[in-house]
Amino acid sequence: MKADMRPASARTIVVIGGGPAGLMTADVLSHAGATVDLYDAMPSVGRKFLLAGKGGLNLTHSEAAESFITRYAAQQHVLQPIIASFDASALRSWCEALGVPTFVGSSGRVFPESMKAAPLLRAWLHRLRSQGVRFHMRHAWRGWHDDGNLHFSHRGSPLSVPADATLLALGGGSWARLGSDGAWVPWLQDRGIEVTALKPANCGFDVAWSTHFKEKFSGQPLKTVAINIVYNDSLAVADKSTDGIARSDNNQSRVGECMVTENGIEGSLIYAMSALLRERIAQYGSVQIQLDLAPGKTAERILAEVSHPRGSRSLSSHLQSRLGIIGVKAGLLRELLSHQAFNTPHLLAAAIKSLPLTLTATRPIEEAISSAGGVRFEALDAHLMTHARPGLFIAGEMLDWEAPTGGYLLTACFATGRHAAHGVLQWLDQNP
Repeated sequence: MKADMRPASARTIVVIGGGPAGLMTADVLSHAGATVDLYDAMPSVGRKFLLAGKGGLNLTHSEAAESFITRYAAQQHVLQPIIASFDASALRSWCEALGVPTFVGSSGRVFPESMKAAPLLRAWLHRLRSQGVRFHMRHAWRGWHDDGNLHFSHRGSPLSVPADATLLALGGGSWARLGSDGAWVPWLQDRGIEVTALKPANCGFDVAWSTHFKEKFSGQPLKTVAINIVYNDSLAVADKSTDGIARSDNNQSRVGECMVTENGIEGSLIYAMSALLRERIAQYGSVQIQLDLAPGKTAERILAEVSHPRGSRSLSSHLQSRLGIIGVKAGLLRELLSHQAFNTPHLLAAAIKSLPLTLTATRPIEEAISSAGGVRFEALDAHLMTHARPGLFIAGEMLDWEAPTGGYLLTACFATGRHAAHGVLQWLDQNP
């Protein structure tokens, strides 16, 4: 280092946002000897991280790198070098170094052995504090003052903070009550930084259920069903590598579980296809999916079972005994079929294998697990620094990418935070 250069430890580095991306940035910077001040609007850091781990913290996925990166769809080529430098294996080693061993589940997903987020977060915060990171809670970022200083609101009072370098990791627009409210969008746009509109991702969708159906079946799981999207237009042909969904030239299909809600349908099977469904609704106003209520059975077998003589049994009892169609699955058939179709064997059999369901809108972004949109990569250099404002770096869900659940969201947040941190150090080194 040149004699007239100030070392990173003598510079003011501000990280705004205490989620995985912000904490990872602070970790890398402080480990390198930099002095880091981390600000967050909430009373404590990692709130969305803790919520994500409530049912078991899915950190990453063990699948092969060439498959893993396709989960980022349109942004996979931009994210590939970033994630390759801190992939699933590196993330697991990082956890081990914190005293948190991990394991690979039967689905290929990676979890801490305790399954919980809290032990990992505690160990992480202990290390950050030991490395000198200073935490400033209940400091809501409000953009910049005219003099270029960062503008915060702390317990209702304004606060001006200078910074030699700033890293923003404020999250997207989902789970606003945990701090990710997307309020930052106009402040960045006013500074000439391009931002794609935030949209719900890994979200549910509206369906116009009858009052009777939603009162009886809201909250009921649909177990082991398949969802098919059939195209009749030029968007039919697409490359399987962009989203990992099995398809023919005009059909996409996934098998899994989802749930009927008061307003429509959600759950892991729906989340996996949410980006595609959302874009179809944006283009056409609605999208029709087809539910296969018995994906393990052929159409021929279904027709044979439905047509089998049932004697004095009711049709509902017959469907239950011959095909296991009961509860919410039977309710869906009655909800979506006419009385005549329900009582016509070949029409009923066809519906069990291909029951049409119209989705009319995405659920609001504040209900979504994550969000799409954000700061465009074209507005950033290779180190995630904004072109319009040198010394300002962006990481995590603020960036314009999306991914399905399964560990892909957290992996990209960790990796972009780490990547941006190295960019901060390099930029400071080059700008004494």
